[in-house]
Amino acid sequence: MQVIKTRRDAMLRHLVEGVPYISFMGIQFDRRGDELTAILPFKDDLIGNPLLPALHGGATAAFLEVAAIIELSWTTLWEGMETGQIDVTAPDAPFPRLPKTIDFTVDYLRSGLPRDAYARARVNRSGRRYASVHVEAWQDNRARLFAQATGHFLMPDPEA
Repeated sequence: MQVIKTRRDAMLRHLVEGVPYISFMGIQFDRRGDELTAILPFKDDLIGNPLLPALHGGATAAFLEVAAIIELSWTTLWEGMETGQIDVTAPDAPFPRLPKTIDFTVDYLRSGLPRDAYARARVNRSGRRYASVHVEAWQDNRARLFAQATGHFLMPDPEA
């Protein structure tokens, strides 16, 4: 069981560390089994309107898009990772190709407060060429969303 847990943690770390923008934003991921929760720790740099204060809409959108792409990649790679076909702990392991955003629509439901934010993504459809993902973000109360988004992604060619 520890080998599987180590393999899962290594894959998530490999995905997250392979995208420098994720560390620039300070986004982290909490993994429980196959479920990922994205966490955006609060920083003063994320404030867009200091009078309210409120999180910047661009930071919110970027957080939601990162959560969607990592969740989509995670679910796509899950089976190969579980069977051992994909092993990112090998020294010559290539970085997996990530889905490319076709469009991404954000609904800002209320102001993001100056505190940590959380997001979970759900893959609605994932085929060989196209995927659709829905993301929800909250702060203190999971039932009280401050933003949600739907994205459509072009899936990487598995043979490339």
